[in-house]
Amino acid sequence: MHGLMMNHPLTLAQILEHAHRIHGNKRVTTLLPDQTLHSYNYTALYERVKRLANVITQVGIVQPGDRVATYASNTYQHLELYYAIPCLGAVLHPLNIRLSAAQLAHITHEAEDKVIFVDGAFAEQFEALRNEIACEQVTYFNQMSTDADPSYEQLLSEADPAYAWDIPDENWAMGLCYTSGTQGEPRGVLYTHRSMFLHTLAVNQADVFGLTEADVVLPLVPMFHAMAWGLPYASMFAGADIVLPGAKPACIADLIAETGVTVAAGVPTVWAEAYPELRKRRQDISSLRRLIVGGEAMPPTLIEAYEKKLGIEICHAWGMTEMSPTGTFSKLRREHQALPDAEKWLIKAKQGRPIPGVKLRLAAEKSDEFTELPWDGKTAGELHVQSPWTARAYYRSEPTDEHFTADGWLRTGDIATIDAHGYMQIVDRAKALIRSGGESISSVALETALLKHPYVTEAAVIGVPSEKWSERPLAVIALTPVGAVSNRADADISDTLKQHLSVEFPKFWIPDRFVFVDEIPKTGVGKSDKHTLRKRLLSAETKEKLP
Repeated sequence: MHGLMMNHPLTLAQILEHAHRIHGNKRVTTLLPDQTLHSYNYTALYERVKRLANVITQVGIVQPGDRVATYASNTYQHLELYYAIPCLGAVLHPLNIRLSAAQLAHITHEAEDKVIFVDGAFAEQFEALRNEIACEQVTYFNQMSTDADPSYEQLLSEADPAYAWDIPDENWAMGLCYTSGTQGEPRGVLYTHRSMFLHTLAVNQADVFGLTEADVVLPLVPMFHAMAWGLPYASMFAGADIVLPGAKPACIADLIAETGVTVAAGVPTVWAEAYPELRKRRQDISSLRRLIVGGEAMPPTLIEAYEKKLGIEICHAWGMTEMSPTGTFSKLRREHQALPDAEKWLIKAKQGRPIPGVKLRLAAEKSDEFTELPWDGKTAGELHVQSPWTARAYYRSEPTDEHFTADGWLRTGDIATIDAHGYMQIVDRAKALIRSGGESISSVALETALLKHPYVTEAAVIGVPSEKWSERPLAVIALTPVGAVSNRADADISDTLKQHLSVEFPKFWIPDRFVFVDEIPKTGVGKSDKHTLRKRLLSAETKEKLP
């Protein structure tokens, strides 16, 4: 028996309309490249979004369902694109500006992007790879127009300010983000209006992001990272002021102090670098009350420093691009308040409890079947997830047993424990990924590329601890015998291999160090024994500070 409730589709247009009608006076502030601030309210943003929808539609090459890419930082124009593209029925495709030309070429060809909007701050960077990218039109913002590429502002000024949203199906695609995989191949995750709307409701719960109209939100997480953790939608639905840091703020403390930020979000590397300045400016940044931290684990010592020295609450979030991306959130429960501080920091360092709507399970695989494991805080198993905003397949590929179970769970590739209160902690990675500064680096992809070089007979890439980046890749190489390769210059082999990798990968992927060995240790089945390798290397390196 069906109920008798209205059945309106859950679309991002509802978020935009609500923000305009109820919170029209709230502000969006952007730090411009010259370090001045641009500010306008939701009402002005709303009008510009409608003009922008007409601009994209009138281009003539974008039809409903087509992909429209962005190559941009966190700016008000990018926020406008976050709404205009999906609300007109196209698919927003934020490109990661840190990827190499080869990676971007693969992604844009598969996505078949029709138009790319480029932030002028990255114009030179984009032009260097433009010929590698398939796209019918490029439009720049924050840059003067040219005959070939009309400017964003010029197009908006000439556009009609009236536009009627019409997304009748809440399951219509709204966004496409790519993520690295086990073998390093990019895989597309195609979000729907419904999934992002429900994700927005979930993260705005009081025990999750808990944003309100009294907040001023600073997303330092890039807008090309899994939809900026959903903050562009969550902030406007709540009616919070938004502060966007542009390509690179000269001083985070200045930005927080000038705009009165109350909640900020970013990877631990950002907060580790910012801590000394924030502590010096404690009185200036007194508005800041909470940091949302994700991408990798924040050390308990840094959590303690922020909470004890600055009085700023640290909240761990965990998720994946496949999860839109938020899956768990770590806040203390009432019974934890009486615990010693040291125990509180350890709880806060965990990845947290599943947010409302997310289901987790720990599983052990045996004979192609999964056995569910207990939540006792000790038993480790492969982490599986389900939610209304979790992918059931990758873009343009059929679901495989490697990524999805037969009974409908996403295999995260992480090994974790979960305690009786539901606090999940990642203890290892089944995936061959290294997490550096919040970015994923595929060790398998690097190894494959290294083995193509004539100097290399064996290669293993592992993640080693880094105070600044959490992890950095270190390459272990067994060289071909001298004489087997002509013109080998032993003195600069590391530099040679770095140059070899730089052709295919972005700079931050390149290993900081190369260790040369006679032979890489093997497991019983002949695979590189990275566990043994890591133990040997880290034991030998304890007297030195790793990069």
